[in-house]
Amino acid sequence: MDRSFPLTFPMTRAAGLDRLSAFLAEAGADYAAARNTDRGPDARPTTSALSPYLRRRLVTEAEVVAAAEAAFGDGGAEKFVSEVFWRTYFKGHLETHPAAWTDFLALAAADRGRLAAEPGLRRTFEAAIAGRTGIDGFDDWAQQLVETGWLHNHARMWFASIWIFTLRLPWALGADFFLRHLLDGDPASNTLSWRWVAGLHTRGKHYVARAENIRRYTEDRFDPRNLDEYPDALDEPMPPREVALPAADAAPSGDVALLLHLDDLHPESLPLGAARVVRVGGLIAHAEGASEAVRAADAAAMRDALDRAAARFDCSAGPATGAWAGALPVVTAWAPVGPSAAVLPEAVLRLRRPWDEAAWPLSNRGYSRLRSAIPRLTAA
Repeated sequence: MDRSFPLTFPMTRAAGLDRLSAFLAEAGADYAAARNTDRGPDARPTTSALSPYLRRRLVTEAEVVAAAEAAFGDGGAEKFVSEVFWRTYFKGHLETHPAAWTDFLALAAADRGRLAAEPGLRRTFEAAIAGRTGIDGFDDWAQQLVETGWLHNHARMWFASIWIFTLRLPWALGADFFLRHLLDGDPASNTLSWRWVAGLHTRGKHYVARAENIRRYTEDRFDPRNLDEYPDALDEPMPPREVALPAADAAPSGDVALLLHLDDLHPESLPLGAARVVRVGGLIAHAEGASEAVRAADAAAMRDALDRAAARFDCSAGPATGAWAGALPVVTAWAPVGPSAAVLPEAVLRLRRPWDEAAWPLSNRGYSRLRSAIPRLTAA
């Protein structure tokens, strides 16, 4: 592909705050009307493009919402704030339905095994991830994803729908493809969004990519042919079972070692109570098969967080290797379901932010319950 991609993501908190300021000054006022339009990788995005920073909490949902409401007022920011809460909802929903994640991992592994045994499936899969299907738009998005690590949210929905219903490829392989390449690849948002498109998250309610919709919201850049526009939703034998939201730990008093991970890289705002941080370690756990670009972004984000933590707490900060914490108790921000949570040592004390403590218990069913509580939550 012979084109330039101007949208870049320096993985620092300062860059995230700059992106937030630019969005509020430029595209924010038109967000509600323009957010579904994908004008292409060479145009200014119609969304905030904050997701790589929110995914790692280089900037937090709370400060993004507060900034938007300060800039546009409650009414003017309503649609954008609601979209920010979708990210919170997905995390809370996966915390109370962790089998959605483990089932996805098992399905993706099984489907990768099928690729070796089924030549027809393998050919379709390889054409899809290389952008060689001949489907207008879809091929561009596949190549853009691999080259840049980012796609407009509406393009992600079209892509997933075409992958599942037109190409008849397993949804878990598509979710795995996204998670490997997206710079904002989030276990909760990615897994549950693919399940929603397939008709599994809200059973029987799927998202269907239609040519007219793609033409309209890409401003006639793409005109795909031969899409299956009347598919049935996918089904599964048993939806993920709901479990109780695990309780967080209380922050201890006295000296502690703080462990940073990729789900929360804003230690300055972590509710530490009377704990005194005297040492900081960083733990990086990538999704399986993460691209070099994703790995580099993770490493840069962790370096930035460690540098800020060292300055904030006036202590040493580096990789959490060996006996980095000594005999100190170790505290960390709550790691939601995903790679970070899977590798956290058992003895670590997990602290939950007030934002998550308030919103996640409202995220165990459909989004409407959390959405109705947004005014109360943001006021608090």
